Amino acid sequence: MRATARPDLPAIWRRVAALAERCGRDPGEVLAVGRLSHLSGVDPRRVPCVLAGTAAEVPLERRVHQRFRLLRATRRDKHGREWPLAAIAHDFDAPGASLGPLNAGTGLLRLGHAAGVQRFFGVHAGFLLADSKSAVERALALSAGTVSDGREDLEHLSYLTGMTPRAIRQTLDGRPPRLPLKEQVHQRFEHLRRTRPREDGQAHSLAAIAKSFDASGQSLTRLVQGQGMPNLAAAAGIQRFYGVDGGFLLADDTEALATALALIEGELECVERERENPMLAVLRAHDVRSIVTRAGRLSPQGWKSLADHLDDLLAREGQLGIPGTKGGAPTEGAAAEGETP
Repeated sequence: MRATARPDLPAIWRRVAALAERCGRDPGEVLAVGRLSHLSGVDPRRVPCVLAGTAAEVPLERRVHQRFRLLRATRRDKHGREWPLAAIAHDFDAPGASLGPLNAGTGLLRLGHAAGVQRFFGVHAGFLLADSKSAVERALALSAGTVSDGREDLEHLSYLTGMTPRAIRQTLDGRPPRLPLKEQVHQRFEHLRRTRPREDGQAHSLAAIAKSFDASGQSLTRLVQGQGMPNLAAAAGIQRFYGVDGGFLLADDTEALATALALIEGELECVERERENPMLAVLRAHDVRSIVTRAGRLSPQGWKSLADHLDDLLAREGQLGIPGTKGGAPTEGAAAEGETP
């Protein structure tokens, strides 16, 4: 197995703090312990120790229990009360008693129930569990807004999310594919084996993957065949083996905090880019096609005013005037092209 480098949290912290200052934001507010706890699911009392690298590892069962309790404590119903177990479980067609052991800290829930709990509270489901929309949103955020529409970017998003480029394109177009959870987990596990091979280029064996979390290769056979899902501990082990985000309930504290910091960093970088280029904000506020359509309905005097204004703007930027204009007014060809049906 290839060793996965652990995130350097102090370095990320310093980078985000410096970025916050450049954006005119208070680093203490942006990186407040309460905010990081809310984003990552890490107990606020543990956040400083995790950042310093001195926090002891918490067993999976206790970690999932603590994060479930944090979800109920911080995401309350409209009356300010904790959501009852029955209401949460009802959302994914299960009895409230099925969440009893998780709430009491005496056992783990099934993988499908974990997906339901995370979906109920609107938190990230993790590499194996995230639906198409949340997976793409997560990858875009972690890419710090550098993704465009190019093929290479779709391939990169595919690598990050476990989705095909076609599924990503559908999702970006507002038509995310709807796969049953079992099929989704199967496809993403196969994606991990295909895109994260051994040094010799061959896929890691099921035995090697399972050995990393003290299980047998046979325990993953049904997952490979698309006939079953791993339990929660096995899902956590698979994600840890391949070094992908374990999700809100599954990620260890370092991974969860690193993801929260990366999301904040991406958010701040977007603010910084808007300050460097105000046109980005203008283009977001006014759809370009709408601007062109409205310009096409201008009178000749309106065209001249618009052209004069843009000529002045371009001159201040050290660029030439607008092609297709004569003395600020559109030529016949340009006017014809600007007409709307």
